[in-house]
Amino acid sequence: MDAYGHVNNVQFLRLIEDARVVAFAAAGSDEGGSVVETGLLVARSEIEYLEPLVFRTAPVAIDLWVTQLAGASFEMGYEVLDEAGTNGGRPHIYARASSTLVTFDLSLHRPRRMTDVERARLELWFDEPVRWRHRRKDR
Repeated sequence: MDAYGHVNNVQFLRLIEDARVVAFAAAGSDEGGSVVETGLLVARSEIEYLEPLVFRTAPVAIDLWVTQLAGASFEMGYEVLDEAGTNGGRPHIYARASSTLVTFDLSLHRPRRMTDVERARLELWFDEPVRWRHRRKDR
C-alpha cells in the first residue's frame, strides 16, 4: 500500500510474478516442477496502470498468457482484474503488463534454447499480444 491507500506500483510486479510462478507450477510435469524445467530470468517488464487498486480483503485475479515464442525467450501478457461483474458485466481491469522471460542455463550462466517439451507446454498458453490502451504509434 502507498500513502494514498492504493496498491503500490512495485507490488504489481510482485503480483504478476506470484501468479506466473503458481500457474507454471500447476501446469508443470506430472512428476512435479514447472512449465519451464530450470533456469528462467525476467529480462524486461512493462506495465500500464489503468486504475488504482485500493485496499480490500477480496482477492484480485490475474490472467496470464504467452504472446510470443523465440528460441531462448518468450513474452507473457497479463491483466490484473476483478472477475466479471454481476449480470454478465465485463471484468474491471486495473493494469495490463508484459514481460520477456529468458530460459537460462544456470551452470553456464547464459541463455539456453527452450526444450521441445517446454515449447509445447508454452504453446498451449498462446494468445493475442497485450492490448495497450496508451501506446505511441512509433513503437
